[in-house]
Amino acid sequence: MILFSSPASPFGRKIKLALYATGMQNNVDVRVGDTGDPESEFKKLNPLGKLPTLSANGMPLYDSRVIMEFIDSEAGEKSPLFPASGPKRFSVLTKVALADGAMDAAILMVYEGRFRTAEQRVESFVDYQRGKIERALVALAEQTGSYQNGATPDAAEISLACLLDYLDLRALVEWREFAPSLEAWITDFAAHAAGYQATLAPDMPPAPWRNAR
Repeated sequence: MILFSSPASPFGRKIKLALYATGMQNNVDVRVGDTGDPESEFKKLNPLGKLPTLSANGMPLYDSRVIMEFIDSEAGEKSPLFPASGPKRFSVLTKVALADGAMDAAILMVYEGRFRTAEQRVESFVDYQRGKIERALVALAEQTGSYQNGATPDAAEISLACLLDYLDLRALVEWREFAPSLEAWITDFAAHAAGYQATLAPDMPPAPWRNAR
């Protein structure tokens, strides 16, 4: 299998952490996909030209939620990613959607600065996306207790960790102001979740839970 991602992509990192959580990290060749190159190899697999994209025995899979489901299926009953059924499964799926939606909003904020000149930028649009993130952080903090899953986080926990680290990487929202309890949570996650340090983006700012790199 081949995973096309980028070091800074929070959605690509989700997949890498899911591979570690299921013990499948050595089964995948991770390659950098260049979204700015129209001839990039992964765009032949994914017409949307978005990362991550997974090639599994020639079958293209995207987006990250589909790939997570595929990894969960491949790992079988031992997978920690999603409960098999019932309310617990839908709780995890909903938390994934909430964290992923906040990451989408964060990326839109980045794109507004990256692809528009200062004169073209729409601050009301940026504020709208920031509001989504702030509300999501409050809700996630209310729904999240202490981290207890050791080396094998579920999909919602993986998404939350990727959101918090991406917000720090891009300095978009000071999440500790809206969800101070999540600092203890991510400290525990970083200390125990398999692959946490190995999947961090190269330019991550320092934090106590990242000092073990």
